[in-house]
Amino acid sequence: METKETNKEALKGGEFLIKESSSDNVFIPEEFNEEQKMIADTCRDFLEQNVLNRLDEIDSMQNPELMPKLLEQAGELGLLGISIPEEYGGFGKDFVTGMLSTEVLGAGHSFAVAFAAHTGIGTLPILYYGTKEQKEKYIPKLATGEWKASYCLTEPNAGSDANSGKTKAVLSEDGKHYILNGQKMWITNAGFADVFTVFAKIDDDENLSAFIVEKDFGGITLNPEEKKMGIKGSSTRQVFFNNTPVPVENLLGKRQEGFKIALHILNVGRIKLGGAALGGAKEAITHSVVYANEREQFGRPISKYGAIKYKLAQQAILSYATESATYRCSQDVENAINAYVESGMSKEEATIKGIADYAVEAAIIKVDASETLDYVVDEAVQIYGGMGYSAESPVERAYRDSRINRIFEGTNEINRMLIVDMLLKKAMKGELDLMGPAQAVAKELMSIPEFGSNDGDEFEKARKMIKNFKKAILMIAGAAAQKLMMQLAKEQEILMNLADMAIQTYVAESLLLRVEKLAKIKGKENILEQIAMMNVFIYDASDIINKAGKDALAAFAEGDELRMMLMGLKRFTKHEPFNAKAARRVVADKLISENRYCF
Repeated sequence: METKETNKEALKGGEFLIKESSSDNVFIPEEFNEEQKMIADTCRDFLEQNVLNRLDEIDSMQNPELMPKLLEQAGELGLLGISIPEEYGGFGKDFVTGMLSTEVLGAGHSFAVAFAAHTGIGTLPILYYGTKEQKEKYIPKLATGEWKASYCLTEPNAGSDANSGKTKAVLSEDGKHYILNGQKMWITNAGFADVFTVFAKIDDDENLSAFIVEKDFGGITLNPEEKKMGIKGSSTRQVFFNNTPVPVENLLGKRQEGFKIALHILNVGRIKLGGAALGGAKEAITHSVVYANEREQFGRPISKYGAIKYKLAQQAILSYATESATYRCSQDVENAINAYVESGMSKEEATIKGIADYAVEAAIIKVDASETLDYVVDEAVQIYGGMGYSAESPVERAYRDSRINRIFEGTNEINRMLIVDMLLKKAMKGELDLMGPAQAVAKELMSIPEFGSNDGDEFEKARKMIKNFKKAILMIAGAAAQKLMMQLAKEQEILMNLADMAIQTYVAESLLLRVEKLAKIKGKENILEQIAMMNVFIYDASDIINKAGKDALAAFAEGDELRMMLMGLKRFTKHEPFNAKAARRVVADKLISENRYCF
């Protein structure tokens, strides 16, 4: 079913499902170079000196100048321009380096949101789709933080269904301006933004167009700051456009291209959100470990108790797995961008295309990372006990701030359905051969199962399990597509089951590839904790995949067909008995001795 990838080219987007990847071809965070580590240190120092010591002040929003000032200070250090080309005042660093800075600054609570909105959805539409004149005018000022950026897509009646927005643009009689009228909501950075990327329909167009709108154009009013559950220090307002004149040269991209721009920018936003959530998770794990070592009950630190060790280990395992997937995908995107540039594409066009190629993986990472962070902060509060519920503790804020990530950048439900939808569309366009491997699995079901030995090291066993996870997905997706045809798109529960199987498989494989590569670099005897994390994650994944698969099958199959596929699913998700408790303790003991997240 699978072909081993031996060349230096990364798998194309979605191909992880039908091909086997080599650990030689993945990038792992242990390979960051000195320059990347230096940039990460600069980001860390910035947070410690300017943000983490002022979180209460930031969240109170008593000083409306504070957040824009922090963005300016980040701009002075070059942190807003890490991925911006040098010709526009940035550092011109690659996608992986940009991801690393996003990750480190992701521990910055409300500041992380303002930073991500400015450098991501605020700046990138102009950088990727702007004309030369537009880029020359706006990007240098955005790179330094002199101007702050915001992104206006969501409307009161257009959230997940963004293209149904009602904001209108009409050409003025003299043909020099578009006159903008409409209302946008949940707009991050709105309170201090100088430049808005606004999505609106020109006349009665079917699709949105995009516009670069300056605050000083006039006709722009803001509602007061929203009162929110978390990220209280980030500016979130409704924005009203009342006959706002926008020069015709400020149309961004082509007419009716706005929806496409929005989707492509969301692809970047999704994978970057994964990085930011990871940064938040690592910070919360360190808080958890430090507190568990300090807090004594029944005469000894609570970190000595098995129930707490379980929590600390699980926080680390999920985060390490998320990190493995995030940087695997980031390097794949970077490789794709470079290949497109070499073929003659402009850097901007290559970046859009490179990121779009891995839209499936970006959606996987968004869901996985946001749910990992939610698990980590929830258990952090639990480890702190009553103290965790107090606003005096650092984890109370982390718990509230985390929750938005499952809604940001497309809800996790929308992203789950997108994962399957995009895979099936790639197959229908002939970009991804799902049918051949799915038929091979169906054929395998009819044959006598192999009762081969379970010999081999943990890597061979893990590879075999992941190969089988892919077969389980192909079996169920193939049968569902055949049976339900066009109705499958409406069966959201089945799509979500399939997405959960794909998420577990991609993350498990990313973790395996990372640990396998690390073993080649450091030797197996020196990475016992990482091997333990890999084994626990894949062991748990097999049960999650089994449950999601059973739910999906029972929803559309019956009789002999159902029985046969359930037997196949059992075969594809079986695992040997495994002492997960002992493996988790290996991980927990390392965290406890280091008194921090140390992987």
